[in-house]
Amino acid sequence: MKSSEILTLKGMTVVSVQACQLSQSTQPGLWDSVLELTKSAQERNSDPLLWAVQLSSILNSAGTSLPSPELAHLLVSHICWANNVPITWKFLEKAVSGRIAPPMLVLALLSSRVIPNRRLYPAAYRLYMELLKRHTFSFTSEINGPNYQKIMKSIDDVLHLSQIFGLQVCEPGALVVEFIFSIVWQLLDASLDDEGLLELAPEKKSKWPTRSQDMDIDGQDSFNEKRTDRQEGLCKVNTVMAIEIIGDFFQNKVTSKILYLARRNMFSHWGSFIQRLRVLAANSTALRNSKHISPDALLQLTSDARIVLTRECKTSLQKQFHAVVASGSLISSAGQCHGVSWSALWLPIDMFLEDTMDDSQVVATSAVETLTGLVKALQAVNGTSWHNTFLGVWIAALRLVQRERDPSEGPVPRLDTCLCMLLSITPLAIVNIIEEEESTLIDEAGRSPTNQRKEKQISVKHRKDLISSLQLLGDYEGLLTVPQSLSLVANQAVAKAMMFVSGVTSGSGYLDCMSMNDLPMNCSGNMRHLIVEACIARNLLDTSAYLWPGYVNGRSNQLPRSVPGPMPGWSSLMKGSPLTPPMINVLVSTPASSLAEIEKIYEIAVNGSDDEKISAAAILCGASLVRGWNIQEHTVFFITKLLSPPVPADYSGTDSHLIGYAPFLNVLLVGISSVDCVQIYSLHGLVPQLAGALMPICEVFGSCAPKVSCTLTTGEEISSHQVFSNAFNLLLRLWRFNHPPLEHVMGGDIPPVGSQLTPEYLLLVRNSQLANSGNTTKGPFKYRRPSRISSPSPEPIFMDSFPKLKLWYRQHQACIASALSGLVHGTPVHQVVDAVLNMMFRKMGRGGQPLTPTASGSSNSSGSGPEDASLRLKLPAWDILEAIPFVLDAALTACAHGRLSPRELATGLKDLSDFLPASLATIASYFSAEVTRGIWKPAFMNGTDWPSPAANLSMVEQQIKKVLAATGVDVPSLAAVGSSPATLPLPLAALVSLTITYKLDRATERLLTVVGPALNSLAAGCPWPCMPIIASLWAQKVKRWADYLIFSASRTVFHHKSDAVVQLLKSCFTSTLGLNSSPVSSNGGVGALLGHGFGSHYSGGMSPVAPGILYLRVHRDVRDVMFMTEVVLSLLMQSVRDIASCGLPKERLEKLKKTKYGMRYGQVSLAAAMTRVKLAASLGASIVWISGGLTLVQSLIKETLPSWFISVHGSEHEGTESEEMAAMLGGYALAYFAVLCGTFAWGVDLMSPASKRRPKVLGAHLEFLANALDGKISLGCVWGTWRAYVPALVTLMVGCTPAWIPEVDVEVLKRVSKGLRQWNEEELAIALLGLGGIHAMGAAAEVIVERG
Repeated sequence: MKSSEILTLKGMTVVSVQACQLSQSTQPGLWDSVLELTKSAQERNSDPLLWAVQLSSILNSAGTSLPSPELAHLLVSHICWANNVPITWKFLEKAVSGRIAPPMLVLALLSSRVIPNRRLYPAAYRLYMELLKRHTFSFTSEINGPNYQKIMKSIDDVLHLSQIFGLQVCEPGALVVEFIFSIVWQLLDASLDDEGLLELAPEKKSKWPTRSQDMDIDGQDSFNEKRTDRQEGLCKVNTVMAIEIIGDFFQNKVTSKILYLARRNMFSHWGSFIQRLRVLAANSTALRNSKHISPDALLQLTSDARIVLTRECKTSLQKQFHAVVASGSLISSAGQCHGVSWSALWLPIDMFLEDTMDDSQVVATSAVETLTGLVKALQAVNGTSWHNTFLGVWIAALRLVQRERDPSEGPVPRLDTCLCMLLSITPLAIVNIIEEEESTLIDEAGRSPTNQRKEKQISVKHRKDLISSLQLLGDYEGLLTVPQSLSLVANQAVAKAMMFVSGVTSGSGYLDCMSMNDLPMNCSGNMRHLIVEACIARNLLDTSAYLWPGYVNGRSNQLPRSVPGPMPGWSSLMKGSPLTPPMINVLVSTPASSLAEIEKIYEIAVNGSDDEKISAAAILCGASLVRGWNIQEHTVFFITKLLSPPVPADYSGTDSHLIGYAPFLNVLLVGISSVDCVQIYSLHGLVPQLAGALMPICEVFGSCAPKVSCTLTTGEEISSHQVFSNAFNLLLRLWRFNHPPLEHVMGGDIPPVGSQLTPEYLLLVRNSQLANSGNTTKGPFKYRRPSRISSPSPEPIFMDSFPKLKLWYRQHQACIASALSGLVHGTPVHQVVDAVLNMMFRKMGRGGQPLTPTASGSSNSSGSGPEDASLRLKLPAWDILEAIPFVLDAALTACAHGRLSPRELATGLKDLSDFLPASLATIASYFSAEVTRGIWKPAFMNGTDWPSPAANLSMVEQQIKKVLAATGVDVPSLAAVGSSPATLPLPLAALVSLTITYKLDRATERLLTVVGPALNSLAAGCPWPCMPIIASLWAQKVKRWADYLIFSASRTVFHHKSDAVVQLLKSCFTSTLGLNSSPVSSNGGVGALLGHGFGSHYSGGMSPVAPGILYLRVHRDVRDVMFMTEVVLSLLMQSVRDIASCGLPKERLEKLKKTKYGMRYGQVSLAAAMTRVKLAASLGASIVWISGGLTLVQSLIKETLPSWFISVHGSEHEGTESEEMAAMLGGYALAYFAVLCGTFAWGVDLMSPASKRRPKVLGAHLEFLANALDGKISLGCVWGTWRAYVPALVTLMVGCTPAWIPEVDVEVLKRVSKGLRQWNEEELAIALLGLGGIHAMGAAAEVIVERG
């Protein structure tokens, strides 16, 4: 049964219900007396005031609490309809105005009786609406009255609000919202019904009875033909009046806010209401005839874009601050005067992008996911448009590329990784943002036909913002300069646009055949052309972008009409040409331009002949992987899938089917092993899946004897050891296996952030990703893959599936944790150890000097010869790896006791790594562990026994000082080293001696990417000057790496001086804010923080490295990362004090106050100060988030900030004007700091997985606020800081992160709201409760009504 039918049937018995309520009164005779008094006064036509006085006297004498719900029932029952005469309505109005009867209940009773009968009794309907206009907009006395709950319960019983709206909350305040909403809705449905428009509404049945189903034939005026015209006229006037009252409800200060609560918390009902309102606005004649409101005005009043809950500030100083906060971005001309540019808003993005370039650790999550959340957070907190947001993202990504435009050489991610971030990751993040925003807005708009146009407008709007940002990007010419290696690609992009503009069609093969010499002078492309191509490829733009003003300067007739004969390339492949050697070479060196092309290669890799498969694998791992930005995420997906080939249908062998794929797998493994390729995998979030694909390969090939698996067409032989080593070394690079083991042996230290990356963790993430890939159909983090290609096996895999790998990993951890033990003479492991040692040192000619250790650690002779050792080493790789720690222990012991020379040790280690490259990881980890145990004597790097760094050690020292010149950090002197030979711990000396025996080529680069980071990590943890010594040795070998090596050595200064990290952070703040006099950072901003690259290619040798770059390269090795929150917080507040002192000079301010334009100057200065304060908070939040991630952010909000507020902070100028300003600025800085940290870690909405941890931490912080506001906690901080912090924090949450507020306990919200009201922050208190969800709606409504 419909709700309107229920109400109508129940309305038929309302008189009997009311009579029953009266009869159950404790004083039944009282109401008989009241009724008699009313009838007598009605017969005498008495003065309503006199009647009211007499009535009040009777009720007071009887001890009846006023206003009386029973009286409301009695009077309405008396009027409807036997006594529907003017005098009774006057009595009712006087009872309501005198608060003898509760106005809300009277109106509810009248609504249920009058509206359905408005056609029969138009005059009564008119009087009802007059009562609405007089008494609906002020309920303060009722909410504060003694019968408030009883009255609201009666209203619910009369209108059946709980039943109709279905809310789980029945508290009185929530019923106030439902009551107001119901009154407006009843008026709306009555108006639609009066004009015959209900049939046009999506829901044709009203929730409320709009017509009486019992025709009251005996009712007065029912069939009086003489009054028919008058009645009809009055009905039309009533309809107009009802519509105008609806407008009044949305204009009134109190009811508009209450209706806003209904809009936020009763979304489905509000959607139905708005649909009906739109029908009225589009079709109502009465609305068009109104002189007080128009259809457009009514729609505007009910628009979602209308701001209802706003802030009002009480003090003049607060008004100034809040005006600046409300300005959104806080960027003004004053900010420019202090060197803080508009682009500084996006400093966290710059820092995040630069941090991803650090190869010391890959990450398990996609950079697309992280960047998406970061951009959304900054857009919300900065309050910028999406146009400005997109522009800021592009500028930050371009700055990253420009910092690496002329990179110094070294084994680190460089330009290709930067270009991946700019042209692949950033467009994918923007795709996510646009899709999510469009989806959210479309869901809110609804799916009805009336909203289809709005959906299209939403889609167009966000894409227009992107288009306008890219058009404006052309003005930033300095950022658009193309690196030399990309000139041809950029120029081809321009040529493509020129042909489109001129209407010339040409296949991609035409552009592929062009060279630099073929293109005209004005066909010069820049980075914007590449960005536009990336956006077109991802359907963010269409080819109309080629028509933008200034996008191309030439015309197609300037392009050569003939180019060298058609070369085989991607266009030839798509036309069906076979893979020939010339074509393969072209496809390897030229990236695919479309998904169809890369899918074609994938199909060949799956279904082609063996030779074709190998060629396809090489093509996939070529330019398409590194520079195929438009399809890069598909390329890495295809390669990962190819690493797990399915079992052939006709396979019947006993060995794993993977063995037959050895050449194919080896090509893939070698192809993705470069530093940039691994980093590209990391950026796309496929490291966990890559690990899951590598583990079976390691398990299978590590268990095979090294027989020849296959001979390639080139004549190269591929053995199981080679395949295993390539897979194993690549797998180890996916977690921090090479990190110094101090965290394992020094229990008091906290492991550096990121050390939790383990094989088990990677598999856990991999399983989770694949489990969710089929379920996530919406949101920014959906797993993108070609629709025709199935995903990897969704079956979870665990370390137990790989027993050999698990055994090695346990041994690896055991070697790190404690010294070797357990080798028993004569066991298979001992025999392998013996064979390996003989293989390593077979050229020594020392058969009489044994090296093999026994269980006791002493040496014992062995009868194995070189030939025997060679035969015995035809063993599976896992067996050899198990023996290597014992081999290294024996070799190192022999060297320490003089039985092996350093040169022989290095040569033997080189032979071992050549024999089994997978052994490098064990060599690095074992030597690292031995250094930390401190049991080995030092090695003298004198040039005789060990290589000497003396030739350039002093140069390295000077260059390190130059690198750190901008930070103010002192570099320990190496003078003492110069007077005596430099020393290194013996295991470290052995490791560095091994590394410098390698020749630099593509094959050894794969090995150096394994052992190099381990060497750096180990040297950084050793006493000074170990790292400068190693840098000197390597700089002698590879001079072109000198800049990289010196920079790496300079980073280790921060490992040995705890106060150096603090000084570095201080330098980050002062340089960013432009608070120091250094020429490097005098202008402040991103450029001062991150600089423009580093290296000796700048004039004058090595230039000072920007402090931000230094910090981003050392923060992962900070031992006690938890102290970072306290350091950053202290530096933030010190920066605020500096800003307050130089941003608002007291002397100049006092002087200008006396001038005509003094206030204007003060406002500009305040805006400038707030701009820099926000920049300082943004920098601090970025440092905390990047340094410690979610864990550190939660520690800050839950523990550090409350402790800071409780602690006492002294001030030299307490009470002065500058200190007052500093205190208030400090409060705002802390608010921005906290909110930015939270948005970075949790996100602004529910899309991030980390948002699940938000309610507990955020609730704890707000509970701390509530306790302090209640006086339960004594604060030690300056009162002005606390007074500014709380409103600013709540303001930012209300305006920037409204999705956070419903997650907080309602009682906590109420307490915070109460504290805000005590500070005269009523509007903010209401806004907080208004966003608190359905359970806080009632409290919000009560505050709104009380404030009036």
